[in-house]
Amino acid sequence: MGTYKQRFKQKWGNDMEFKHTSVLLNETIDSLHIKPEGVYLDGTLGGGGHAYEVCRRLNDKGRLFGIDQDGDAIDAAKKRLEEFGDKVTIIRNNYCNAKEALKEYGVDKVDGIVLDLGVSSYQLDNAERGFTYKYDTPLDMRMDQRQNLTARDIVNGYEEWELYRIIRDYGEDQFAKNIAKHIVLARTQKPIETTFELNEIIKAAIPAKMRAVGGHPSKRTFQAIRIACNHELDVLSEALEDMIDLLNPWGRLCIITFHSLEDRIVKNFFREMENPCKCPAEFPVCVCKKVPYGRAVPRKAILPSEKELEENARSKSAKLRVFERI
Repeated sequence: MGTYKQRFKQKWGNDMEFKHTSVLLNETIDSLHIKPEGVYLDGTLGGGGHAYEVCRRLNDKGRLFGIDQDGDAIDAAKKRLEEFGDKVTIIRNNYCNAKEALKEYGVDKVDGIVLDLGVSSYQLDNAERGFTYKYDTPLDMRMDQRQNLTARDIVNGYEEWELYRIIRDYGEDQFAKNIAKHIVLARTQKPIETTFELNEIIKAAIPAKMRAVGGHPSKRTFQAIRIACNHELDVLSEALEDMIDLLNPWGRLCIITFHSLEDRIVKNFFREMENPCKCPAEFPVCVCKKVPYGRAVPRKAILPSEKELEENARSKSAKLRVFERI
């Protein structure tokens, strides 16, 4: 019979093409204020959608560095950006390591940065990657397949209180406590191996009348486990200061978020960078000597147009925030 994964590969195969529709593409490219001779970083390269449009606007002196931790994304981006030749350097890494990675190429400043957070359409639609509740596949959810920790490890190995915290905080699911309880109870019978097995456990933990509204009952839990598996919020929080440090004066950082917690982290960080002064409010003048690093442009998040929402349902929760260094 073979392992479940072997049987899965026999059923689905491995020939899926990396496809991803870049969200808020025009808005992001416009916000970068691209200089033809500039140096740019796409820290979440994916299939190269944003990077391609940046490269189109560069002259022979311009350069683009693309970073991604997903091997499939790296392969796809190399093909997508091949026509730009030496203008493009692609690095397999996590964007939180961008500062050190760029140093290896003699680059310590860039003119613009793009971070398109979250999971790509390819990762969601490629059943074998185990991100989606729509296919019966082994639980995985790793963005970097070199990583040891998988969704299976979390579901079968974490304590009930840890699962509750993850589902409550990262999935914002009102039934987090009951879902965690059902997961722990189910795994006493046998390990939870597949997405559909987890689906059934989540379904049993949510009242029938609540399952009838609000979309698929597994959506929030799968999102939460994916965020935990890839340490997405920790990586974002740790990387933001480096992103600002990398920018030249008047360079811009464009971040696209898909989750309220991500957006909150970005929004609060931008506010802090605009006004880093730590002096008490009653002080007549600043004595901490911390000066603003730049400003958010515009003040509020940029949202997808009605046209984009109609054409790409996955853009629904997207928000673009832009910070300009001074």
